[in-house]
Amino acid sequence: MTGYDIRCVPVSETSVMLYLADVIDAGLAPAVGETARAILDELPEVREVTPSYTSILVEVGSLGSDFEALAGALSAIACRVLETGESELLGKLIELPVYYDPEVGEDLESLAEFAGLSVDEVIGIHTGREYSVCAIGFAPGFAFLGEVDERIAMPRQVTPRSHVPAGSVGIAGRQTAVYPADTPGGWQLIGNCPVSLYDPENDPPSPLEVGDRVRFCPIEREVFLERGGHV
Repeated sequence: MTGYDIRCVPVSETSVMLYLADVIDAGLAPAVGETARAILDELPEVREVTPSYTSILVEVGSLGSDFEALAGALSAIACRVLETGESELLGKLIELPVYYDPEVGEDLESLAEFAGLSVDEVIGIHTGREYSVCAIGFAPGFAFLGEVDERIAMPRQVTPRSHVPAGSVGIAGRQTAVYPADTPGGWQLIGNCPVSLYDPENDPPSPLEVGDRVRFCPIEREVFLERGGHV
């Protein structure tokens, strides 16, 4: 895990940015997620938190003259969490089925060629590790997962696609993600996951939180279709 750099910066009259580190590190994600949950549980004046790679945006009713008190409370929570053993901070593990095939992952073969690997080797590498949910953004339920093995890291598309189907699994640099809805996007597409990752009617609307872990599990075409996938 990267070195700590805990500090608070006022962002507006109603919000504070709490920084836990100054360098992005996927290993920090569980601590960021746990700190965000602890803030909501322990500080009644906090209305909302938005965790990201190394920071948490904290929304309150009004800062007024209480910034120093709030900053002290936030820093104390962050320190306590960061002093916890990493094994105790592991978020829940979520296994996501993925159908890896050019008919749903149109960049799978070109990524394999770019990496100098076979398609099966790319699939094996992508499914061979757990990924941390480092941030959620871009679109509702879109979880940025890190880190991808450098052997299959590939830059984004030069020109983003105007339409990427929901469930598409992509790679961009050392990150991977599942598109939770139809949307434009420029990630390299290697497969599709038939599991819904965002439903505003659910509570919570997404099964993924910052600090959780994700493992991708390859499935055959028939299973993909049985589980609601589309080709």
